[in-house]
Amino acid sequence: MDNKIYYGEYSLKHWINLILKRNIILPEYQRYFVWKQEKTKELIKAFKEKQFIPPITIGSFEEDGKNVNLILDGQQRLTSILLAYLGLFPDKKSFASKEQIGFADEDDNPIDEGLMDNILEWNFNSLVKKGREKNEIKNNIIDGNYANIDYEVDDDFFNNNFLGFSYLVPNTNDQKQQQNFYSKVFRNINMQGETLLPQESRSALYYLNKDLTKYFKPEFVNKIFVNDAKMDFVRYLALLSQYQKDGSQDGLAKGFARKMEKYYEEYIYSLVGENTSNLFVSYYDIFKDTNHEFAFNSIEKTLSELGLFAKYESIIDMDVKLFGLIYFIMFKKFKIELEKKDELLGELNQEISKFKNVYLHKKNPSAIKYLKSRIGSSIEIYSKYAIRDVTYEQA
Repeated sequence: MDNKIYYGEYSLKHWINLILKRNIILPEYQRYFVWKQEKTKELIKAFKEKQFIPPITIGSFEEDGKNVNLILDGQQRLTSILLAYLGLFPDKKSFASKEQIGFADEDDNPIDEGLMDNILEWNFNSLVKKGREKNEIKNNIIDGNYANIDYEVDDDFFNNNFLGFSYLVPNTNDQKQQQNFYSKVFRNINMQGETLLPQESRSALYYLNKDLTKYFKPEFVNKIFVNDAKMDFVRYLALLSQYQKDGSQDGLAKGFARKMEKYYEEYIYSLVGENTSNLFVSYYDIFKDTNHEFAFNSIEKTLSELGLFAKYESIIDMDVKLFGLIYFIMFKKFKIELEKKDELLGELNQEISKFKNVYLHKKNPSAIKYLKSRIGSSIEIYSKYAIRDVTYEQA
């Protein structure tokens, strides 16, 4: 039998009920809600004016013996509908941190840590875990984290406006075969449907191989910032994977200069299912019979020892400080001589200053020729401080 695709539409109220009852799930790969308040209001206006709204894509997925319905495409739309229903919007400027509130509210009552939200990784799961009904959710949100917004909607709006869907059911219970099927689905969404934001589109691919989800986005990445934007770890993985295979930065991303997002997607696909690219060294060639956890722990420890968990002034700073470090620890299974920390940091900072003194490099750091320069320089510098780590063999 063939894979099945069902089509239909639900009222906005029914979509809200599906979310609150967790009959549809936002998978781990889709962590971020990136729309601005203005865009959310534009969506509500589009419903009022009976404009076309692209349908939601839901996929049936067999996970640990249970069937779940995953939101494959449409997180931003569904989150906006839920926010309009609640009359809220996450207020990034005043979002309270754990440190600020000290786990207590204004009346000194303890706050359940499970209700804390991380604005940098916010999605509607942050609201769903607070309750299954509007009043319960609004009673459990932390003051200051959400702005009250009048979207000028009522019950009739949610009952009488509809949003379409396509529901995909692969004809297999085998997880690998399902992953293959959804790999092609994601490609078709990108090529034929509404263009997804790069981060949203690419993050969706991480889920295709559950074992590698945290490989593409390890926990230590949350500690690294560039002007409040998170480090794009897949970018480092892809470029260094090709570097490891070629042994040089000269041919990196050749033919992808103006479409680097496609390059990163090719890398992810090469690991999670379709194996459509021979540009990259495979995950299993790097780690053989082990896994990546030891390497990630070593990277995190080294970053901490070198004091590289910080806000970086620019992508130039980040690349020079991280490409070589990640390459030697992860791809060469070396460790960094921390006894020579001051000399290493001095060389890195000197190289950063040199690059920043080149006007065009500083103005256009994403240009592939400048990116290659940073990769080559970073690896060259770290090569002087990298020694084989025998503990890899014991891990």
